[in-house]
Amino acid sequence: DVLIMDEYGYMFFRDRTGDTFRWKGENVSTTELEGTLSRILSMTDVVVYGVEVPGTEGKAGMAAIVDPDHSYDLVTFAEEMKKELPAYARPIFLRLLPEVHKTSTFKFQKTELRKEGYNISVVKDKLYYLEPRRCRYLPLTEEVYKRIQLGLEKL
Repeated sequence: DVLIMDEYGYMFFRDRTGDTFRWKGENVSTTELEGTLSRILSMTDVVVYGVEVPGTEGKAGMAAIVDPDHSYDLVTFAEEMKKELPAYARPIFLRLLPEVHKTSTFKFQKTELRKEGYNISVVKDKLYYLEPRRCRYLPLTEEVYKRIQLGLEKL
């Protein structure tokens, strides 16, 4: 757990380290979430990690999904995810990758993915964000990215 101290000496919870992240006051296990999303997507490789969003507490969930042919139906995916996961555990951002890099022990390499986050000027893969009112994934455009960075887009 990561704690920070305010100017009065009070300590409060900021985030988690390791294979969990905290979003909307809840701890989310990336390993469990990867398993659930992989099962929904017919055993596709999925990497889950937390990304910082300006003006929010904790980290939003992001899932990098191997989809070399861009063939996944994100509407059906969101509907299935809604049935299986609580709102706080649903990935806010999706990144569709042609492949995911693994370590020599076959673990997913999350460091670079986490560092790039959902930055539209850095990531060249297709990016989507979860529109909360309809619980649908929509393309992450430059305009939406700017609104998120300014805290104008509700997540």
